Amino acid sequence: MIKGHPLKGAFVDFINEINGSTLFSYVEKVEKGDPICFYENGKEWYKGERFYFKDRDGERTIAGLGSVQTIQSSKAERFEDVEGQWDALMKRASIHNPYDIYGTGPVAFGGFSFDPLRPQGEEWSRFAPSFFYVPELMMTVYGGETYVTVNMMCEDVESGRLFDQIEERKQAILSDLKRSFEKEAVLMELRAGDTQAWKESVQAAVHRIEADDDLKKVVLARKATAAFDGTISSDRILRRLDEGQPDSFVFSIEAMDSCFLGASPERLVKKRAQTVLTTCLAGSTGRGATEQEDEQLADALLHDNKNRMEHDYVVQMIREEMQAMCDYVAVPDAPVVMKVRDIQHLYTPVIGGADKDESILRFVRALHPTPALGGLPSEKALSVIRELEDMDRGFYAAPVGWMDYRKNGEFAVAIRSGLLVQNEAFLYAGCGVVAESVAEMELEETNMKLRPMLRAIGGGNE
Repeated sequence: MIKGHPLKGAFVDFINEINGSTLFSYVEKVEKGDPICFYENGKEWYKGERFYFKDRDGERTIAGLGSVQTIQSSKAERFEDVEGQWDALMKRASIHNPYDIYGTGPVAFGGFSFDPLRPQGEEWSRFAPSFFYVPELMMTVYGGETYVTVNMMCEDVESGRLFDQIEERKQAILSDLKRSFEKEAVLMELRAGDTQAWKESVQAAVHRIEADDDLKKVVLARKATAAFDGTISSDRILRRLDEGQPDSFVFSIEAMDSCFLGASPERLVKKRAQTVLTTCLAGSTGRGATEQEDEQLADALLHDNKNRMEHDYVVQMIREEMQAMCDYVAVPDAPVVMKVRDIQHLYTPVIGGADKDESILRFVRALHPTPALGGLPSEKALSVIRELEDMDRGFYAAPVGWMDYRKNGEFAVAIRSGLLVQNEAFLYAGCGVVAESVAEMELEETNMKLRPMLRAIGGGNE
């Protein structure tokens, strides 16, 4: 059956012609599959090299296993360097994809650290400042249909055996799409960090803003650390996020014995051909215990001067950046309220039109970090963050997502997230500090934003 694969002949012809290492990729439509089970079942062969990405609208889910090519960069021009490496690989690739479905065929999945100038924390040592990989096997579910992409790096005619080996592995994983969990590690200790020192840093940021007419906003983050009695299983946590946060981007990316994962409400950018979508998400409040209380909180958020100011800073910056890159840009006149399980946000969608051959990474570079995660103006706010924040954010609050061989893709802003390293989980949350900020209220906001990951790791519902 495997040796009679319709693309085996094309593969043999290809490897007879190549000179040096290059990529052979093909896409097949298969029976309905479950990407999260695909992710879980791949652990036997691909532990430490898996990813998962479900978009916020539930339109598309992608799960990847293995890595046939890793793209990393520590250069100052890291976005351009990653794009250059990706383009070089695609120029030598043989791609067999009969489907006009975004997120099939060769895809690079990964992300960029929030601030490459920040000294790297030990917990982030498995991740390069720019870290992407091309999976060996990938499942894409879109429009109720399931597609599987197979990628393999070919060196010479000896690669012929690789085709059969990967096909056998693919069939084994697809034939056993069921849950399989290891024993769950028990949460032993949760350390919130020095909250008094953090509140003092918020107050220091307020003083900086009051003293500098140009500095409008600084986003400060904090970290909580959870210790377990054994190695944490990312599969169980990912499934909890997937089931418990249906209105969010759900993502996971492994790097050896580490896994960064989360459920973020915020899109950084999505590109399909000429259409570019991005999001302004800033200004937050909690959810009400009743529907009436929930609506009262939403109404108060819409009319709160501090939150509207914080949101407007984001809208202004994103409008300017999009106008510089697009033929047209459409921005609503006022925000609406986006509701997710624990939090309500002020939300303004932005849509633009661009050249279909423009890379999504150009937009990622221009939009990161937005004022919602860094501050305004960006460089001045980053300088304050480096001084006042006593941790490396790593990939927290940074772009995480995928790009395909047609210059399209989607990146979320990796908030509501955490890093798993063996028996520890590092959870992150931040808030926007403006002149009107009160340190105690900002601390409570970060506690609210920690809830989704705390719940996912087994830390309770509060």
